[in-house]
Amino acid sequence: MAKRPDLTGHQRRIVQRYYDNLDTISVQRLQEIVSDLALADDPRTADRLWKRAETALAKTAANDAEVRAALAQRNLESLARLIARLA
Repeated sequence: MAKRPDLTGHQRRIVQRYYDNLDTISVQRLQEIVSDLALADDPRTADRLWKRAETALAKTAANDAEVRAALAQRNLESLARLIARLA
């Protein structure tokens, strides 16, 4: 992280910890999305959740081919398996 004179030392450490744990944060967010998808009964809600999953998966180290396959099929089980491997 570049030096930012507008942040105090404490704020810089907070930002640095966020970026250090970004992969864990993304995986947790994906796990919550999978839970919400399993409970979603409205197609519009499911569409929104799939878009959120796509955005969160972009922030992980997941294999692009696996990500595209899971998102193209919109298969909840394959998405959950992919996330389990990331965790």
